[in-house]
Amino acid sequence: MHRRAFLTTTTTGIAVGLAGCVGSSREQPDYDIGMSSSDFLPQEDFEPRVGERVVWRNTGSRSHTVTAYQSRIPEAATYFASGGFENEGAAREAWTSSTGGAIESGQTFEHTFEVPGTYNYFCIPHEPAGMVGKLRVTE
Repeated sequence: MHRRAFLTTTTTGIAVGLAGCVGSSREQPDYDIGMSSSDFLPQEDFEPRVGERVVWRNTGSRSHTVTAYQSRIPEAATYFASGGFENEGAAREAWTSSTGGAIESGQTFEHTFEVPGTYNYFCIPHEPAGMVGKLRVTE
């Protein structure tokens, strides 16, 4: 066998043999909802169960927040916002005065939902661009 033919055959065989290995070694992401430049991903409704922890990760390059619309979560639910603010007004004020509650690229925010129902949330700096999300927490 000529050297060139041998190398071509061997290289092709190795590439084909490894093709399945590369694709199957991907790990599951360590978050539930990603954040691109101006969207929460996935954009469709996400449905965690009561008692389940939800993790948001900033997968983009811009600073974001995860901020609940206080009037659009179940009445008995605990308010949530990155930065640990007690209400929507405090979260908005903190962002305006010092970018409080910012989740930087690669960082996460998590919250455990204890009450079933629909939770609407948004990113303060990108709310005008439509960066809003919704969770439906089920029993």
